[in-house]
Amino acid sequence: MEYVLLLIGFVLLVKGADFFVEGSSSLAKILKVPSVIIGLTIVAMGTSAPEASVSINAALGGSNDIAISNVVGSNIFNGLVVVGICAFLSGFQTNAEILKRDMPVNILVTLILCLMFLDGTLGRVEGFLLLAGMVLYITCMIRSALRNREEGEVCKVLPLPKSILFMGGGLAAVIFGGDLVVDNACIIAANFGVSQNFIGLTIIAIGTSLPELVTSIVATRKGDSGLALGNAVGSNLFNILFILGMSAAISPLHVLGESVIDCVLLLCSGILLFVFARTKRSMSRAEGAVCVLLYVAYTAYLFVR
Repeated sequence: MEYVLLLIGFVLLVKGADFFVEGSSSLAKILKVPSVIIGLTIVAMGTSAPEASVSINAALGGSNDIAISNVVGSNIFNGLVVVGICAFLSGFQTNAEILKRDMPVNILVTLILCLMFLDGTLGRVEGFLLLAGMVLYITCMIRSALRNREEGEVCKVLPLPKSILFMGGGLAAVIFGGDLVVDNACIIAANFGVSQNFIGLTIIAIGTSLPELVTSIVATRKGDSGLALGNAVGSNLFNILFILGMSAAISPLHVLGESVIDCVLLLCSGILLFVFARTKRSMSRAEGAVCVLLYVAYTAYLFVR
């Protein structure tokens, strides 16, 4: 029964995030909020809503291992699998601004997180510092986007009551789905005698990263494979700055030694991705294949440790 409830939880997370983004984008259009701001805030946060729900629910429930490992595992998955699969399906040119601003910031933020982990605790002060970093990053992104404003694809505008219903229903589904995932993942971990940390780094991390994976693959099939890199990097920054920041601000998180190692591996994967993206300012199919194989090797390492 735990497996069925876990699956239901994942479905609620993914579909709830989808409805939340659609409703929020539509409402923003009705209120005449610029589309670029919608993309940088509402949609970015919406696709990371599953991770946010799982980690914050875990922090509230005292499951610190899941709160941390879900974010670290999701970020490794985003960088190696989401970008890797899209590059393997269709090599792409990398955006100059992502190379110059977002990827170096992602590496710096991950390095700071590694240093925060060293004392074995992610405290409230550190949580508020991460949240302040999120506010600063979004402010810089909005300023930059407004300076170089371009009209993107116009989203479907729903009637106002339907927009509000999609937002409220989607958010409720994400919260309830996150609760189901955390509770049943903990039960499954106990039944198999494996750690919550392992479950968080594998099953939960992959499940909550489905919105990013699906969005990026769909974009690749439409010929916009370069979107995968921006989507993954933006999501990773949001996961660390907002989700871990909020989780730690709610309840200080105990950091396992294994989590420090995983965070260092996340840092290495971020640097590797930057090197691949910077080389010839493109991601090739071969580099995409290397990323996916590295994730397979990382999963094998988790099994044996």
